Amino acid sequence: MKQKVLVTNVMDRLCFFLEEDGKTAEIFCTDETAQNEHPEKTVHAGDIYIGKVKKRIPNIHAVFIEIFPGMECYCSEEEAADGCFTSKAGKKPVCVGDELVVQVKKEASKAKKPSLTTDISLTGRYAVVSRKKQMPGVSSRIPKKEREALKAWLQETDSSPFGVILRTEAAQLTLEELHQELQKQEKELADLIERAGTRTCFTRLKAGAAGEEAGFAHVRWDTLEEVVTDLPDVYERLRSYLEQTEPKVLDSLRLYTDPQFPLVKLYSLEREMERALSQRVWLKSGGSLIIQPTEALTVIDVNTGRAVSGKNERYLKQNLEAAKEAARQIRLRNLSGIILIDFINLSETEDREILIRTMRELTAADPVKTEVIDITRLELMEITRKKVHPPLYEAVRKKAHTDE
Repeated sequence: MKQKVLVTNVMDRLCFFLEEDGKTAEIFCTDETAQNEHPEKTVHAGDIYIGKVKKRIPNIHAVFIEIFPGMECYCSEEEAADGCFTSKAGKKPVCVGDELVVQVKKEASKAKKPSLTTDISLTGRYAVVSRKKQMPGVSSRIPKKEREALKAWLQETDSSPFGVILRTEAAQLTLEELHQELQKQEKELADLIERAGTRTCFTRLKAGAAGEEAGFAHVRWDTLEEVVTDLPDVYERLRSYLEQTEPKVLDSLRLYTDPQFPLVKLYSLEREMERALSQRVWLKSGGSLIIQPTEALTVIDVNTGRAVSGKNERYLKQNLEAAKEAARQIRLRNLSGIILIDFINLSETEDREILIRTMRELTAADPVKTEVIDITRLELMEITRKKVHPPLYEAVRKKAHTDE
């Protein structure tokens, strides 16, 4: 697989287009205006704050924690009680007025407030280290034999009080190098928690994945061929970011300088964005997908359209084509939460099993955790996908509403 990242302004937003083998796989947009005008009031997934408990709602076991004046975020009462407190206002596990270290788990979405966790974690290139001890984990993208060896090594050598999950690129290091990286990351987390005890409420202890960090979140440096932008100021920011995080790929960074034919036109990025926001996606067979996000879930309907109907083998073939495109669109549009896909009904149990197995294989390539549950009695495939950043349609719509 070969990757390329294009960075430029589309629809008044700075956008990162991640291409894999020449096809757009992800689009991430940042709200540069909000970040520039109110950087202290911009909330990103991964931000770590000292927050204050503003209110408890016992009947739903929830607390709302203010991370800066006017920004209240949701946290479960059980999780808050297990937090790292910097100041206690009472003897109960969680009291109004308590101050504790929290991390933004999910950004705000529609009418929902950001949600928080007290399991503070730091994500590095090779591992995720978290405050709460848990069974060590290893990325499922590492081949099984190597994965099992790394898991056994972690269990034998791990004397740390922190939880550890090894990422895909950890397989590139020797065990000694990996041990040194984990020690460095664990020390950073320990220092952050210790530092929190000397800071005042609403202090942001660490910024999360904003801008460049989020835009490169799913880039595999070993397959990255090129990073291109036509914005000189952004070029300097990208250069600074890569120098600090992955200097080996600096040679892949390029400033595109043709004012007569900007990057947006050269790669038809506006058209690419429009397609990623359109409800209908055409399939080569003549059928189509209709993608409709709602408040509670996202529905994807598979239409045969101009595709010729016929025997069960043909229905299965059309469904497999639709499954491949649906998996791509889920990642491209950053759809999350509950996703239901209404495929063409299959009468044979074996065909349904093939469809489920294929969809699981396709979604396994998604860097964001995605789980294919089953096909219901109503012939709807159930999928869940972890939510971190708002979906693409919401990010663009939010900007449009702000401009109005």
